[in-house]
This record gives sequence, C-alpha cells and structure tokens, in this order.
Amino acid sequence: MEALAQTGLPPHTLMQRAGLALAQLSMAIAPHSRRIWVACGAGNNGGDGLEAAAHLSKWGKSAVVTWLGTPDTVPTDAAASYRRALAAGVRFAESPPSDFDFCIDALLGVGANRPADGLMADWIKKINASSATVLAVDMPTGLHSDSGAAMQHCIKADHTLSLLTLKPGLFTADGKDHAGVVWLDDLAASKIRGADEDLVAPDAWLSGAPVQTRRLHASHKGSYGDVAVVGGAPGMTGAALLAASAALHSGAGRVFVSLLHPGAATVDTQLPELMFRSVESLDFRLMTVVAGCGGGDAIRDSLARILASSARLVIDADAINAISTDAQLQTLLLQRASRQLSTVLTPHPLEAARLMGGNAEQVQDDRLRTVGTLVHRFGCTVVLKGSGTIISAPGQTPVINPTGNARLATAGTGDVLAGMIGAGLAAHKSSFIAACEAVYRHGLRADLCPMDTPLTAGSISHAG
Repeated sequence: MEALAQTGLPPHTLMQRAGLALAQLSMAIAPHSRRIWVACGAGNNGGDGLEAAAHLSKWGKSAVVTWLGTPDTVPTDAAASYRRALAAGVRFAESPPSDFDFCIDALLGVGANRPADGLMADWIKKINASSATVLAVDMPTGLHSDSGAAMQHCIKADHTLSLLTLKPGLFTADGKDHAGVVWLDDLAASKIRGADEDLVAPDAWLSGAPVQTRRLHASHKGSYGDVAVVGGAPGMTGAALLAASAALHSGAGRVFVSLLHPGAATVDTQLPELMFRSVESLDFRLMTVVAGCGGGDAIRDSLARILASSARLVIDADAINAISTDAQLQTLLLQRASRQLSTVLTPHPLEAARLMGGNAEQVQDDRLRTVGTLVHRFGCTVVLKGSGTIISAPGQTPVINPTGNARLATAGTGDVLAGMIGAGLAAHKSSFIAACEAVYRHGLRADLCPMDTPLTAGSISHAG
C-alpha cells in the first residue's frame, strides 16, 4: 500500500503527512504535556517520529529525541526528516529524559520481526515502567502487525496511530492489551491509489455491527427454526442450559434440550419455554443442533448421528475435543462440507490446538493462520475465540471481532455464544453471517454491562 501510494506523490510526502498526523494527535491526547520523549528507531518509523518532533518543537513543545539511527545509515526519507528536525531546533540526546510525561514510540512500527535487544530493549523497559502517556506509531514496538503476538520486550501503549490502514495485530491475540486506543490516518493515500487499490487484498476485515432486522408481523415460531442443544453430561448440565437460554433469547422459534445426564431434570422452572427431550427422540434433519456444551465423554455416543444428519450444526467444547481424536468423526465433518450443510466450529485456542495436533502457544502466535488452516482442513466456518475472536469460512476473508472484554473470561460464556450462533443458523442465515453477528452481539453485551454489575454467563445469555 505504501509503495502504491508513493507512486503518485513527491518524495518524502507520506512521511511528512505521517509526522504531522502524529504531532496533531499528540496535542489532542496530551495538550498540557511539558516534556515529550520521542523514541526513534533507525527505519522509517523513526523518521515519522523525527518529523513529529519537528512539528512539536515549532509549536513550542519541549521534545527530546533519542535516535538509534545515523544520517548516513537510515532510509532516504528518514534522513530528510532528521535534517528537518535539526532545522526546527529539536533537541537530540544520547539517553532518554528522566522527567518525560508523554512518550512517542517510533522505534519499530510494523518492522517487529525479531526481539528487541540492546538500547531498544532498555528504552522499552523505561517506557513501560513510566507513568507517562504513550502513543505508538503504526504498531507498539514489539507487537507483530499480522498476528498480534507480543515479543519479550513490547511497548504497552495508551494510544496507537495506525497509518495507511489498520493492522490485524492491533485487534487480536496480545494486540488489545498493548495498543490501547487505536486511531487511523490513511494519509490521504486512498486519493492516490485509485484503481490500484484492488491490488492490495485485505488480510482481514474488522467486524461491524449487525444490521437490525425487523420480524414480519405475520410470521410464526416456525419462521425462526428449531434449535436442539445436546450436551450437559453429569456435573455439567448448566452448560447446556446456558446455550439453550441463549438460543431462546436470541430469537429461535423453539429450543429443545437433550441432556446427557440420565438423572437430569426434565423441566427448567426458570425457563419453562425450553422443551426437554431424549437425544434419541429428536430428528436432527429438521433442526439446528448445538452439540458439545458440557458434553464430556458422553457426547461421543451421539456425535456421529449429529454430524451425519443435522441440517445445521454448531460444534462446541467437548464435541470439538471428540472430533480432534477420532478420524471417523473428522471424515463425517468433512462430508458435511461436500453436502453443503452449514457447520460452525467454535474452538478456544487449546481446542484449536487439539484439532491441529499442536499446542495453544502455536495457535496464539498466529491466530489468522490457525483459522485459515482449520477452514481449509474441515471446510466449514470457524470461530477462533479469545481476545479479538476471528471468524472465517471457505471463500471468505477472515473477520476480527472488535467487541468484548476480559470480563468474558468466566465459565459458561462460550456456551452462551454457541447458543446464539445456533439461533442465527435456525433463522436460515449463512453460517458465516450467523457466526459474525453472534460474536459481535456476544461481546457487545459484555461491553454494555455496567462495571458495578457482576458479569456472568447467565446474565449475558438473556441480555438485550
């Protein structure tokens, strides 16, 4: 994108635009800052910082630059910005100021491909240890722009100004914990790219709010489909009931519950709308099935029939674990794709690792690649849960969900999400759309929950 944008611009234009945008945002964020430390690397990210320092000095701010580059070793644009900073009276120092109250991280940006060491590592430690507000240029130093994986030394920014376009790593894995509030300035490059814009395919999209749909007055419960929740082995019946409650409150026409606990109750007095049935009595060919919530080992006995016959299917929790160790079940899952049956897999990182025969750390190191691998392997929609949940499907560009927060890290919230997706499938939405919408709304419910109100899975299963 940068190369395409530079094609139609005079030399040094993009860096000047980036530096001005950075300086303006700095003043918007910290208008009363007294001492600004601009930590600059030896590449173009450092050049952006030098350019910003020049503007800040002209505006009367005390900007101190520490620079890992030299005029004769840095890229041409960065060298030009160095000269502009000198002309503006910017002060350069060998070591960071001790009394800075605002910091611009212009060390690496998207160039984080190896762990920081030496002076850079020392500066990162100093920035993270300070109480100063931190603004990162493009990416916090040490955060991988594609995967969101944080390296050993990684800036924890309060704000990040992403240039040209947003980067996936800002929104998934460690991204949200390190990027802070994300801002975007496309540097007016969209006016230059023109027809060439199509040459740059996105790695992912950031999910937007679902379109609100109005139910027809003349509709009936059959218009919104049947959901059957199969799960709830001994000691885990609550998981299946949470999924069923979420499906019901997300608009499913009817919700059936097949608990895998022989002695389980046959009615939920809090939700008498739920209909309890034995798993043997249900005709999955006419239903959307949510399988695995609290299923334990007991789900294995029903899983082959569910995979073979259900019209639409959400595979969660213990159903995922069963498939990961059973070649026959994996074959049945693949056959659903060839029969064009809607299927959604909803693994968290450890479950995804089991499906891939790896470990959770490998999954988190590149969540986008993991989703792509699972979609290709099983031919269905995949929802990789976690910070910045990623949804993808065959033929679809992955979507990263921006809603949700750490309060969702509590038992049962995944079961609620599975039920919400099931309701979307029952309404005959495509598996990809149903998953994207449910994930967005699921996270939004957590975001809207007052901080002084306990957030439990039960509370979000029926939130509006």
